[in-house]
Amino acid sequence: MTNLLKGKTILITGASSGIGEAAARLFSQEGANLVITARRLPELERVADAIRVRGGAALPIQADTTNAGEIQHAVEAAVERWGRLDGALNNAGRTQGGGRLAEVTDEGFDSVVDVNFKGVWLAMRAELNSMISSEISGGSIVNVSSIGGTVGAPGQSIYGATKAAIIAMSRAAAAEYGREGIRVNSIAPGATMTGMMTGWQQRDPGIIDRLGALAALGRVGQPAEIAEAAAWLLSDRASFVTGMTLGVDGGAAPWPH
Repeated sequence: MTNLLKGKTILITGASSGIGEAAARLFSQEGANLVITARRLPELERVADAIRVRGGAALPIQADTTNAGEIQHAVEAAVERWGRLDGALNNAGRTQGGGRLAEVTDEGFDSVVDVNFKGVWLAMRAELNSMISSEISGGSIVNVSSIGGTVGAPGQSIYGATKAAIIAMSRAAAAEYGREGIRVNSIAPGATMTGMMTGWQQRDPGIIDRLGALAALGRVGQPAEIAEAAAWLLSDRASFVTGMTLGVDGGAAPWPH
């Protein structure tokens, strides 16, 4: 490891599996102190224990990003433990579960929007306020969007809309808080081997191979590869990068219709 994040205190939402778990493991190896959150505490504690065994520092806090009080508590815990919040990876999200736009129910719409859009906004609000109030100015936030926010993915109209909203919100926040030394970027992963992808494979056998075939690299991504991109954006090596969306998709073409 290169100590890319040495001494930084970073909050990761949705850290109990997939990209969030991979990011927690990588960021710790790169020297960060972590507050990791998720709704499922046993899985979260498993990730924290694995980090501690390797000498890392990880504080697991059960938190639902759609609950303003819970995510605020996580941010405050980071400041209480390590003095300040330097960065955040807002990764918690959920998929739509299929269905064309006219087939989506009110409940299905609300569940995706609440987690993927409102949840990111609530997390950013708490994180930005903490960074602004810190005696040491600056910070970096990375929000996890998706290739689904930039191209049309059948069966993912609401999911894609929330991921596009994350990109727009990140760019606006970058413009609003740049003079205070806070950078805000987003990453747009392509098809990645997470629990969401395996669930999609069960609903639509062969989708992993089909999506992989569309990428220039001829395969889907791994969570650790997405985490590497986020680590760089959170680090001081990306000090002049803000308001950007970094595609981490293996050179993907538009998804199949």
